[in-house]
Amino acid sequence: MKKSIVTALLATVMMVAHPATAADFETATAAVKNMGLGWNLGNTLEANGQKVTDVTNPAYWGGQDLSSESCWGQFPTKSELMKMMQRAGFGAIRVPVTWYNHMDAGGNVDPAWMARVHEVVDYVMNQGMYCIINVHHDTGADGDNFKSWIKADEANYAQNRIRYEKLWQQIAEEFRDYGERLLFEGYNEMLDGLSSWCYASFSASSQYDKAVATSAYNAINSYAQSFVSTVRATGGNNAQRNLIVSTYAAANGYGSWNSHLAEPLTSLRKPEGETNHIAFEVHAYPAIANSNNTDRPLADIKQEVDGMISLLKKHLVSKGAPVIFGEWGTSNVDAAETDYVKRPELMKQFCQYFVQQCKANDIATFYWMGITDGAARLFPAFSQADLARWILQAYHGSNYAPFLPERSDYGSSCIACTVDFTQQWAELNLVQGSFTVRDYAQIIMELEEAPAAGLLNIKIYGKSNSSVQVTAATSTIPFTAQMGTITRITLQCMQQIGTVRVKNVWLVTKDGEKTPCDPSVYWGCTMSDIDVTYPASVTALNAKPSTLNYFDLLGRPQAGQLKPGIYIRNGKKIIIR
Repeated sequence: MKKSIVTALLATVMMVAHPATAADFETATAAVKNMGLGWNLGNTLEANGQKVTDVTNPAYWGGQDLSSESCWGQFPTKSELMKMMQRAGFGAIRVPVTWYNHMDAGGNVDPAWMARVHEVVDYVMNQGMYCIINVHHDTGADGDNFKSWIKADEANYAQNRIRYEKLWQQIAEEFRDYGERLLFEGYNEMLDGLSSWCYASFSASSQYDKAVATSAYNAINSYAQSFVSTVRATGGNNAQRNLIVSTYAAANGYGSWNSHLAEPLTSLRKPEGETNHIAFEVHAYPAIANSNNTDRPLADIKQEVDGMISLLKKHLVSKGAPVIFGEWGTSNVDAAETDYVKRPELMKQFCQYFVQQCKANDIATFYWMGITDGAARLFPAFSQADLARWILQAYHGSNYAPFLPERSDYGSSCIACTVDFTQQWAELNLVQGSFTVRDYAQIIMELEEAPAAGLLNIKIYGKSNSSVQVTAATSTIPFTAQMGTITRITLQCMQQIGTVRVKNVWLVTKDGEKTPCDPSVYWGCTMSDIDVTYPASVTALNAKPSTLNYFDLLGRPQAGQLKPGIYIRNGKKIIIR
């Protein structure tokens, strides 16, 4: 670092004698620009297992404990994951949170759940990144097994206003003293009573119902105003905290196939009393393949990206607030075979153009979760390292070389866990993904102790499914040629309930080489007391320095939790408050 730069920054330090107060908070426009590249901690704190769908039934509320964090197959988040994300070059993390399954019918949030949310927020902010928390699957599309309690409907708002405001009061008070890098997002993808996507009342029989649409857009504005007014009323740093409100369904308004598509943008009002500390949010999941599964022309995809950005500037930025893409990816981002797998080159070109154009227009982007997923997060590692690299280089420059550890970097590390089966026939994944028995000879599973008689099977899915009863602490199951391609191997509970501790699982090649497998929840079970045994060769993997690490004003690299002060990151001054 040049001496002149150090001298100038030291002078700045002398003027900052105390941590920031609300009056010192950067504007929402500055925050959105300073966030850098964002990522969603998806399928984690927003995961939920709805048992009762009648909102008027007291049993609808508070039906889950902290294990809900893993009920969609993820592992409990650890601080090391956020350290990895920061070192890779991400500057912001959106943490979706669902609350109804952790609050009683009176709207009181379970203190244990609030503490867990608080803990994860600290994981993010201790790495110097921006963090967004929200109210997530309390909204959403209704189905047979889920009914949201927050809907874009005036009658729904009248019925739930007090409960909604009480929820945000508790969240706001919990984080009232946090600095400017923590943002609140009022609600996720709020839909009308018909669960219409794209625009309000799209699911009506005529694909538009003016009364339903009007009620929906009025309710969105009412919920947004309640959110903002409630947070501001809690005072402290919340008086100027940057807040985020979303359009109906978080729709971005792009398209010409229907004249109502832009309504979610044009109908959204900037909440009253807000000037410089409010932002708007939309989501984007464009299709980069045609209906016949062929690649769309790149020029058409770029035109769609440009069209979305133009609409956002015309209808939202013009209202005096910046915009973020709180979620983005392609239309099959959650499919078994994503565009990253099926058309990687086109996916790369789309991601690079999307990130570059959004950055050029001061729009923050938060990719939807896929780049590190499932067991990879536990180590931590990137499950789609190429995709992460494309996104990071699009933002930081083509010469940027991010540190992106992968599962293979951890060698023979194994996951140990306690598994609680809660339903008969429930299954724990031992192996996910296809492989052929031409390459592998057997699977070995080691439990802490032999299970009760008749409790467990190892189930092998393939050309013809087969099951082998588990009778000992160590089970060795050879593969036969008739099995062909195996698609999944699970540990299945044959009784109503059961608990076992899995120590190690390996696939063994024809040459006798052991490949560690990573157990995960399939259905009807939970995992707890999760440990990873790291070989000595990889214990220092995450200690590798990063070009985007934090340095003090004397150029010394910083590690661990950052104290309030001024740092240098990526050649720029960063104030941690």
